Amino acid sequence: MQEVYEQLFCLLIFIVTGILIGLLFDIFRILRKSFHTSDIITYIQDILFWLLAGSMMLFSIFTFNHGEIRSYVFIGILIGIIIYMLAISRFFVKFSVKIIQFFKKVLSYPIHLIEKIIKIILIKPALWIVKKGKIIFSSKKLHNFTKNSKKLTETIKNKGKKKEFYKKCRKNT
Repeated sequence: MQEVYEQLFCLLIFIVTGILIGLLFDIFRILRKSFHTSDIITYIQDILFWLLAGSMMLFSIFTFNHGEIRSYVFIGILIGIIIYMLAISRFFVKFSVKIIQFFKKVLSYPIHLIEKIIKIILIKPALWIVKKGKIIFSSKKLHNFTKNSKKLTETIKNKGKKKEFYKKCRKNT
């Protein structure tokens, strides 16, 4: 008779294990609904889910059933998953997604504020310095160009004066 009670206890333990596996599955579903991830991250999450679910099952089997795999182990896990999916899952997912969306909204304000502060303190002055540097650089070029053009016009005028001077000198001789 005691063996029957032990098997019923183990069945209840594996029903709880099935509920926990269903909860773990929903946690991954909630993460996918709340945060858009790439395909690679989704594959990694799937592998992680199966590793965690398998570890939970093995832990329960070795801890509560002395490593013996019986039919009631799988029946209990299946019943637990079904109970969770039918009774709890829908409410847990909706509630969790709403909580995550609330926290995303609450946290988005300080993050947006920090972005604005960084933009005002770091980015705008850096852009202003770069812009001023371009203006200074271009005004230096402009200054050098006007300076050089003045020299050029002076040399052209001087050459013309020199030619006139030489012409006068030739006429006088």
